[in-house]
Amino acid sequence: MEYAALPSVSTDPAYGAGMAAARALLKARLSAAGFQNVGEIDAGGHPAVVGEWLGAEGPTYLVYGHYDVQPPDPVDLWHSPPFEPTVRDGRLYGRGVSDDKGPVAIALETLFAFLKVEGRLPVNIKILLEGEEEIGSKTLAALCESHRNRLSADAVISADGARWRADLSTVNVGTRGNAGYEVTVRTAWKDLHSGRYGGAVPNAPAVLARLLASLHREDGSIAVDGWYDDVRKAHPGEREGFAALPFDEAAWLAPAGAKAHGEPQFTTLERLWLRPTIEINGLWGGYTGPGGKTVTPAEASAKLTTRLVPGQSPARTGGLLKAHLEAHCPAYAELIFEDQDRGTPAYEVPPDHPLLAAVERALTSSEGVRPHRVKVGGTLPLSAIFKERLGVDTVTLSFSTADEDFHAPNEFFRLSALDEGVRAWTALLRDLGGR
Repeated sequence: MEYAALPSVSTDPAYGAGMAAARALLKARLSAAGFQNVGEIDAGGHPAVVGEWLGAEGPTYLVYGHYDVQPPDPVDLWHSPPFEPTVRDGRLYGRGVSDDKGPVAIALETLFAFLKVEGRLPVNIKILLEGEEEIGSKTLAALCESHRNRLSADAVISADGARWRADLSTVNVGTRGNAGYEVTVRTAWKDLHSGRYGGAVPNAPAVLARLLASLHREDGSIAVDGWYDDVRKAHPGEREGFAALPFDEAAWLAPAGAKAHGEPQFTTLERLWLRPTIEINGLWGGYTGPGGKTVTPAEASAKLTTRLVPGQSPARTGGLLKAHLEAHCPAYAELIFEDQDRGTPAYEVPPDHPLLAAVERALTSSEGVRPHRVKVGGTLPLSAIFKERLGVDTVTLSFSTADEDFHAPNEFFRLSALDEGVRAWTALLRDLGGR
């Protein structure tokens, strides 16, 4: 609760003192517990907190988490102040308690307990607590490059990345990648009077609407040439494993007030975990204020994002998207296509990775049932960055849960997850240490 009370918001410079206070607390706890070389490293952005304990024989694991949190806004929708952690009905409420301070605390306190009770850890551990995850891990790749020796390990255990459901034992084996773009269409130098010009000149929002509509077929599949060419086929048994999951589609859709839609040959879970997307996130042009304004707009814009799956490259899919829009844009309109970021590829844990097997054994031991393998439709840049820059794979052991309203008002963390998490992390460390 002391950790969660610190307003460590990375996106807003006004919270700089809260960021520094969170780093100070973490460094003090690591040092007091017996970790060595505790300090801060950075690559031009918010510093990360690091430490290590290397007194065991055998492999070294990098334990990852992040101390930065999302802004609390809108504050008036919180039932208790966002940075005054409050317990209600078996839940701890506060900004960052689920993403990612609760899961980080589980990992750290388990490590601290080993050092206090047994005087050592079962395996070599390095700690990396990032300060920029909530702003896209902007300098994490550069951090890995400039501090490669400090961060080198045989694999990464991530305390970040929510479990799918609280009532079902699962292990996450993959995330989709993403990339973002902004598209603008111009049809004139300025907005024009719709009586003097309407019907005689093109209308920019109408042109953009047709362009965006051309991206998908009626069944929800993507109509961009070559979009699916590099999509990896499902692993043997992967679709069967997803089909065996206890999943109530109607109950999942009900809170959203939406109906299922997408490629008809795939189930809802397969669309979320195995298939790529192109999403229109925002669309604007012309007059949108109160009342009416009789203009023929000269410009219209849209924000797009893509979710990518294994096999796809953000650079290639971005090129395909741009080529499609250019090919379908009429000669009487100008198209401006901007990359908003360089994108993050999808990531999946190799199905036979030893750390994945160890996590599954730990969860089986601590929860009494073998976990299901699931994926996440969202994106965790850290896994792809660690693979690309450090050459290591990442397995998640997080006890945050997807329904805990992180990034929203009234974020909470189930107190029951503390016991569940400590049992699982203890079992994992003993397993990795051959005990």
